[in-house]
Amino acid sequence: MTEPSSAPLSKLDKKKSIILGIIGLAIIVIIFWKVIPQIGDYSAAADALAAMGTAAMVAIGITVVIYLAVYGLPFMAAAPGLKYWKSQQVNQAAFAISNGVPAGGAFGLAVQYAMLTSYKLSGTVATAAITAVGLWSMFVSLGLPVFGVAALSISGGNTDYSWVAPVGLAILVVGIGLFVLVMRSAPLAIKVGNLGNRLIKPLRPRIKALKDLDVQAPIIKFRSDMYGLLRNRWGHITAAQLAVIMTQFLIFYVALRGVQGWDTPGASVIAAFGAFATAQIMLMVPITPGGLGTVDALMISLLQSMGVSAGDATAADLVWRAASYVPQIIIGIIALVSWFRTAGRTYAAAAPEDDAAPASA
Repeated sequence: MTEPSSAPLSKLDKKKSIILGIIGLAIIVIIFWKVIPQIGDYSAAADALAAMGTAAMVAIGITVVIYLAVYGLPFMAAAPGLKYWKSQQVNQAAFAISNGVPAGGAFGLAVQYAMLTSYKLSGTVATAAITAVGLWSMFVSLGLPVFGVAALSISGGNTDYSWVAPVGLAILVVGIGLFVLVMRSAPLAIKVGNLGNRLIKPLRPRIKALKDLDVQAPIIKFRSDMYGLLRNRWGHITAAQLAVIMTQFLIFYVALRGVQGWDTPGASVIAAFGAFATAQIMLMVPITPGGLGTVDALMISLLQSMGVSAGDATAADLVWRAASYVPQIIIGIIALVSWFRTAGRTYAAAAPEDDAAPASA
């Protein structure tokens, strides 16, 4: 028997969401209007884009198709039994909401939950899948810059961001360490919860939100919900998330070489990876959806530190951003509309039975 297919009962502060959305939109405009022109060159980027050949455009198109195909794997890996197209629909719809709507992250999670439960997954399984995909995405976002800084060092790039590696690694080690302790055994989960309560105890009198917060209870529930899934599926989830990020890098590298020209010397794979991976640290700064603008500015700067011209760096970034975002937003909207229509027909068909049930009781 499945649980009701409704989203979690959480109240979103609409006023706060609107304010954050406006702030995020303003920051995006400022970055692309004022910041990027100071480190990049839109005019030279336009010339580089105009000079791209048909072969380069086709190559970029192929990488985008590969990326879009891979993007359907994470929820399929995290929710055993979920079919590929339904997994694709869930992830693409959530992407469109989270990255196309200012401050849409929380709404995106609610839509993911509603979609998964409408596919006959229990609420517990749906929550576990969403949590697992979110956690693994965060682990990748923290781990990638560590390797990116190493690649920058090898390629002779900007070492001003060398602090990213130890900071990202420290956060990653602490996060994974606590995660492993919680998942290893129930007694350890209880101890971690007790430690959390002790750490926030001095803050309770000063912060109203922490006054009655019990860290232990949600940690124990988290372990209970996640243990079976992660014990059996952690490898599948890891492979799916790595495939997503590496195919996104593939789009970026092909775009970079496309604007530089395949028949001329250009940035190496290691150099491109260094810029791409290090820039992902800006995803941890949640002021714009999907690091829009912040990731781009850092990526363009890092590419130039390794000898890529301002025009080529700017053009490659813009192509990567457009190729990896625009198709997903469109597909996500289609997936969302399709799901709404299917769910509406399902609920409409079930309504007469629900109405008749009390009369037959």
